[in-house]
Amino acid sequence: MMDGKKQGWLGPGYLEARRGRLTIDGADAVQLIEEHGSPLYVFSEKRIAQNTHGLRQAVESVHPRVKLCYASKANSNMAVLATIKHAGGDIEVNSGGELHKARLIGFLPDQIIFNGVSKTDEEIRDAIEYGILAINIDSLYELDQVIRVARSIGRRANISIRIVPEIVTRSHIALQTGLLSSKFGLSPAEIEGAFARALEARDAITFAGVHIHIGSQTPDSEPYARAFAEMWRFLVDLYKKTGHRLTHINIGGGLPVDYLPATQMAEDIAERERDMLSARLDASEVLRAALNEARIADEPRLLEDLTIVLEPGRRIIGDAGLLLTRVCNIKTRPETGDTWLLTDAGYSLMLSSVLYKWYYHLVSASRAEEPHIAPFKVAGPLCDSGDVYFDIERGERLPNYRLLPRTTVVGDALALLNTGAYALDQASQYNGRPRPAAVMVKEQGETVVVRRRESYEDLYSLDAW
Repeated sequence: MMDGKKQGWLGPGYLEARRGRLTIDGADAVQLIEEHGSPLYVFSEKRIAQNTHGLRQAVESVHPRVKLCYASKANSNMAVLATIKHAGGDIEVNSGGELHKARLIGFLPDQIIFNGVSKTDEEIRDAIEYGILAINIDSLYELDQVIRVARSIGRRANISIRIVPEIVTRSHIALQTGLLSSKFGLSPAEIEGAFARALEARDAITFAGVHIHIGSQTPDSEPYARAFAEMWRFLVDLYKKTGHRLTHINIGGGLPVDYLPATQMAEDIAERERDMLSARLDASEVLRAALNEARIADEPRLLEDLTIVLEPGRRIIGDAGLLLTRVCNIKTRPETGDTWLLTDAGYSLMLSSVLYKWYYHLVSASRAEEPHIAPFKVAGPLCDSGDVYFDIERGERLPNYRLLPRTTVVGDALALLNTGAYALDQASQYNGRPRPAAVMVKEQGETVVVRRRESYEDLYSLDAW
């Protein structure tokens, strides 16, 4: 059995065990929840900056003109956005609200792209007036909608057209967005007509690029290469027929995060699921494979001034966040031999755990150096049976138990790792539970509150009666 010092989730300079307790960039996890309450979201400023810098360096080693548009839907906390901007990132937004937040943080117009399948006239108007890099067009209807709105305000809109290429990945089926059965993008049969319509409306739009997003937590480079080749073919064909040169290709996001550090828990997850959850994919490898697949040598001039856009979200913020929780109750089942740990963090704070049966590795923050060898059933406080940290369908997706120190008792702090992406933004007040605070451990070592803990008054502050 592996003891805490050898666990794969411990890493020098980020997650460490000191005096028996888990630390995040030197900040004691147990002390954090004593100061700020439990549950508690914790983010590492240093990790966010390192992930952003690392991605940019990787892709720029292959192609010099890159836009690294962080997918703000993954975590749109203002301190997170500010950290990414300071680290040299750009931004992708998916709503008028995310656009508003990006502008408040100070992202410049040419740093912003706007995705979404159901944009309103108001959202489109705001994007055009700010002059963003591209509104990613998701349908023929939306193309005409953008043209109409642009003409109504006398401004030109920068657009990119999203193509759905029918490319299957080895990710979770609900995270695959490059299929014709999905709700996203224009099908190949619609592209020629869309291109022609875009060029006809030069008074209202600047046709700047093409866009593909094949999904999230994609474990292989091959789907990206095929997607890029598909867009490159359209780009070359458009140039040969019309002389129009696009200025960017957007290959989307979906670069994976390793949710399964070296732990025996991985043995209890099915092979396909394990491969997806533990995927590691180098961004330079992805881009190099894409350029090779596209046969750039056929039209090398078209690449000279072309910007390649990426939309990483999970890859930047996923492993930079933790969710801390306390054990509030312990019960045993004599009939089954199970020991249950009941915590104060339910799926309302990490929706993917039930939405996608997602695995977040659980460790003891109070006893980080003790052997994690005792099997426990672990569950949250919510009022339904799905609020558990394991698979209630008996091992179809997740392990049936979590391994923790035998000495775990009520009051111990536990940490759910790699919860930086989607958990905070999808959190709710289900069961009348105020949402937790969020803190960020700064690069200098101090800890600051980046989202205040909600009060009971916040539960009804928007209600009228």
